[in-house]
Amino acid sequence: MTGTSHHDVFHGLPVHTPPPPGATGAGSPPAAGSVAWRLDCPPHEAPFEEVWRRFLDEVDTERVRALLIGPWWYDDYISLQPVVAALVSDAHRFPALRALFLADVDDEECQVSWLQLCDITPVLEALPLLEELGVRGCGDAVPGEENLRLRPVRHPSLKVLRFESGGLPGHVVRAVGASELPALEHLEFWFGSEGYGGDATVADLAPVLSGPSFPRLRHLGLQNSELQDELAAAVASAPVVARLESLSLAMGTLGDAGAGALLDGQPLTHLSVLDLHHHYLSDPVVSRIEELCARAGVQVLLDAADRWDAEDEARYVAVSE
Repeated sequence: MTGTSHHDVFHGLPVHTPPPPGATGAGSPPAAGSVAWRLDCPPHEAPFEEVWRRFLDEVDTERVRALLIGPWWYDDYISLQPVVAALVSDAHRFPALRALFLADVDDEECQVSWLQLCDITPVLEALPLLEELGVRGCGDAVPGEENLRLRPVRHPSLKVLRFESGGLPGHVVRAVGASELPALEHLEFWFGSEGYGGDATVADLAPVLSGPSFPRLRHLGLQNSELQDELAAAVASAPVVARLESLSLAMGTLGDAGAGALLDGQPLTHLSVLDLHHHYLSDPVVSRIEELCARAGVQVLLDAADRWDAEDEARYVAVSE
């Protein structure tokens, strides 16, 4: 199971990928602040550093509000380190940048398990006005290679933090929980599979679930997990849930045990949205959830098309390799 397609809209802006040099019929480029710029470096065509310098030369980066990094590697070197180095070195040229997505790569460009990331902490430190950060890729994708890292950080502006992973390591989850993010409103973890480095545990989430760490949090996504029942049981009594507006336990292996814990736990009727798509629930449990949400006016994302065989002992997350 593979990664999702790249964005069409990001941070409320249409995504624009600049054409390669010499492309015919490209037309005039859009205004720098009117789109989210997606840098695409097709393998074997140009190294990221060349595409980056061209972008700096041709676009008024002082007005760029949103930036996505698509395929960035050259030949077989897939590490994100050159991207992080460029962003940190030239951060002063992006005073208006408020949103950044690292590794906006779909499964036709590279499977998520092969996206070699690195320590992304310097990016947050170099961009103190950043409001949204998304990262796609596995944590320990390739043993012995550079992989996703995050150190605890204080960031006063970050409102949205999203990790889309086929294998999210526990140390990243713990680093988020130890960070000071007073403006954070939306937090999303895709935990992935243990076979691809996803070794995060429910205990790693304790600072997030306890409530005080992120006082403005309104959306929590604990998704794409092989431990979805355990996560649901923890959420059922987690103090943070009372102030959420939306909750997602989607994309994982949620079964009747986890759903039962939710139904028997604290009320979820204050939510606007409850996302449980891609699940392993039996029909009677689905009916109970739908009836409860219908009475409370909660939008529940849960239908027959999302259901996998509840009797199947082998359960899979939506995104792993």
